[in-house]
Amino acid sequence: MKIALIGYGKMGKEIEQIALSRGHEIVSIIDVNNQEDFNSVAFKSADVAIEFTNPMVAYNNYIRAFEAGVKLVSGSTGWMAEHGDEVKQLCTEGGKTLFWSSNFSLGVAIFSAVNKYLAKIMNQFPAYDVTMSETHHIHKLDAPSGTAITLAEGVLQNLERKDKWVKEEATTANELPIHSIREGEVFGIHTIRYDSDADSISITHDAKNRGGFALGAVLAAEYTAGKQGYLGMSDLFPFLNDETSLPMSNQ
Repeated sequence: MKIALIGYGKMGKEIEQIALSRGHEIVSIIDVNNQEDFNSVAFKSADVAIEFTNPMVAYNNYIRAFEAGVKLVSGSTGWMAEHGDEVKQLCTEGGKTLFWSSNFSLGVAIFSAVNKYLAKIMNQFPAYDVTMSETHHIHKLDAPSGTAITLAEGVLQNLERKDKWVKEEATTANELPIHSIREGEVFGIHTIRYDSDADSISITHDAKNRGGFALGAVLAAEYTAGKQGYLGMSDLFPFLNDETSLPMSNQ
């Protein structure tokens, strides 16, 4: 498979190594200093482009890749609030293709499924209040992390007493607070904690390196090459769609 890379920082370099180790060819690398290469024959020859940049440039990268007719896999976060509806419409109605995830790690995909399942159980036990925390390296620009928001949405879908997430501190009982910490070179730690007067229950995912994220992005690219539309981790890992038979508290 021919792969283009958009963004050549630490993640881009890690993705390059894993893609090459799986027999793929890197045909184009676009970074801040060669934006004109979006128009190059080499970039347009890619089966898929993998994009890891930052919230300020991700959307523009998507549009330029779409204009070049190249399918896209992206792990950039922080752009969804402003451009999410437009990008989804380009994929669902405009014939473009984007596989987007806030986190490509297989471990996080498993963790996300456990998070939803735990929230369904805890829906039956209102004595427990839920909070979240996420820790990342000091270079991360957005807070809360995209992964934390995705995990929070998984809780909100399954816990009736919470209907929105908020940054840092909750002011009403229906809010799920997400506490963000930026320190050192932490790859990513996400914790969901349920507290009652009697005890507490916590689940945590702690990334040891970038390898899991990079491998997941390459797996997503392999999947996306033959697909069209707006795709995500639940397409790549169908177990994320599995519904349990646990009853909601009002049933």
